[in-house]
Amino acid sequence: MRLTSFTDYGLRVLMRMASASDRAFTTSELADEFRISRNHLAKVISALAAAGLLETRRGGGGGAMLARAPEDIRLGDVVAALEADQALVECFAAGTNSCTLTPQCRLKARLAHAEAAFVADLNRSTLADCVYRPENA
Repeated sequence: MRLTSFTDYGLRVLMRMASASDRAFTTSELADEFRISRNHLAKVISALAAAGLLETRRGGGGGAMLARAPEDIRLGDVVAALEADQALVECFAAGTNSCTLTPQCRLKARLAHAEAAFVADLNRSTLADCVYRPENA
């Protein structure tokens, strides 16, 4: 299994926010801390908010913060939400599947099972298990 950088950044955001779940973080602040693109991180934060994991506020004093307690956020659910548009293999993408093996393929079901097991295993842990506290914070 390989996660996209989008999911990687989403997990980083949540892990960092879990270290101070009572305050809002700005996109700029997190982008600077993680040394990643502010624009890309804004899309990640938007997706996390759409998934109900973050609450966001605009304007002065705004930013994003966890929508739920870290112990109520399952890691597998986060990965599943952020990877929802990413097919594990071509045949999982119904609209663009052109694999000639599809009619007789005996691998697809096994891959689907493995993907479900991966998410289920991650769901044995919560965000509270992975809180990131920077040394200088």
